[in-house]
Amino acid sequence: MVRFLIRAAIFVVTAALGLLVASWLLPGFHLDWEGLLIAVAVFAVAQSILAPFIFNLARKYASAVLGGIGLVSTLLALIIASLFPGGIRVDDFVTWVLAALVVWIVTALGGWLLPLIFLKKKVAGRGAAARG
Repeated sequence: MVRFLIRAAIFVVTAALGLLVASWLLPGFHLDWEGLLIAVAVFAVAQSILAPFIFNLARKYASAVLGGIGLVSTLLALIIASLFPGGIRVDDFVTWVLAALVVWIVTALGGWLLPLIFLKKKVAGRGAAARG
């Protein structure tokens, strides 16, 4: 249960970081501070639901596109999050594509690096407790 909560927290943090980085890098990507929590929550929930669903569809019907599943689910999650007022607003098609790419890269890196950091601290804590 603790591992699940840590992974969920990491997912929400990386979603927030991805959205913030996209808003800083892309002039056509607007993230309203008042709706930041709603945008992050909606994006994280949509992404966590869509990614496995799209992966299963692609695996079953179009295995050649499995590599792009993360990008597709990120784009769809951004679209869903933008439907809620006061959160995400995107100006044009190019920004949609670039935002999906930026958010996907940040969440992928965060999802890969943050567990390593937490596991390293957990392992170091266990080693110190065993020695003490």
